[in-house]
Amino acid sequence: MRTRGKEADVPAPDSPWNEIVPGLWMGGHEFGRHTGQVEQAVVRDEFDLVQTLLRLPGHGPDPGVEHHVWPIPDGPLDGTQLAGVIRLAQAACDALDQGHKVLVRCFHGYNRSGLVVAHALIRQGRSAEEAIRLIRTRRSPWALHNELFVAYLKAGLPTARLLEELAE
Repeated sequence: MRTRGKEADVPAPDSPWNEIVPGLWMGGHEFGRHTGQVEQAVVRDEFDLVQTLLRLPGHGPDPGVEHHVWPIPDGPLDGTQLAGVIRLAQAACDALDQGHKVLVRCFHGYNRSGLVVAHALIRQGRSAEEAIRLIRTRRSPWALHNELFVAYLKAGLPTARLLEELAE
């Protein structure tokens, strides 16, 4: 399993966030410009809904912006954490259906945010493989490099949740 904590050589993304499908954005808390300098990605009011999987102070969003916070590790998730990911993906889909602009973010905007965005895409009818490919094309080839998260998506998050709850 590859995660941020174990992969010090994972590069920061080139941009703070990227649009995966119309209205659905994926991003992080920091990004690297082509100059090699790392910058903080601060959300103001660019989005109607911000979903945060790793909360860092001072990164927004502005007051009045709907903000869902569900901190999860970039590693194995228990049934409760997976249930939260499923709820976030549903909330993102509901917001998109209402014409809202949604940002899902974590540290780099690769794994945790990728899990939520991919599940939202699957809910909208894409296969897991198609969702993963789309995210890696639109965000970064590093997106969803956490092999466990890819396995969760291929099994289906509801199935992964049930299996995790049985193992507890």
